[in-house]
Amino acid sequence: MMPPYAMPAASEDPPEEGEIARAGSPLAEGTPVAEKDAVIEALKEIHDPEIPVNIYDLGLIYEIDLSEKGDVSILMTLTAPACPVAGILPGETAQKVAAVPGVGEVVVNLTWEPGWTMDRMSEVARVALDMF
Repeated sequence: MMPPYAMPAASEDPPEEGEIARAGSPLAEGTPVAEKDAVIEALKEIHDPEIPVNIYDLGLIYEIDLSEKGDVSILMTLTAPACPVAGILPGETAQKVAAVPGVGEVVVNLTWEPGWTMDRMSEVARVALDMF
């Protein structure tokens, strides 16, 4: 049985729109909730193994919603539907964000619309990839 935070391993078929990865658990009553900046810093620690830039600066994160209870919902994409890390990157994202103090349950939703383009990359990513 697959852990609740994991997605199926990469295969020839790209993951479908809306597939999710989950991690974390509800925060205890009275636990201080993390700031969005702490969530972003955790996202900046995750790298696509084929690209030496973090997923946040690559522009793979479309939305981050942080609830009053510390639960986090993330809408993300990948560079391509057939991305070799499609089966693991959303799960790694959920786990890393769930490890942030003050974060409760994390749900990562995968989307293909709008499709990712290099225009979504930050200036940091462009410099790192020598694309400025």
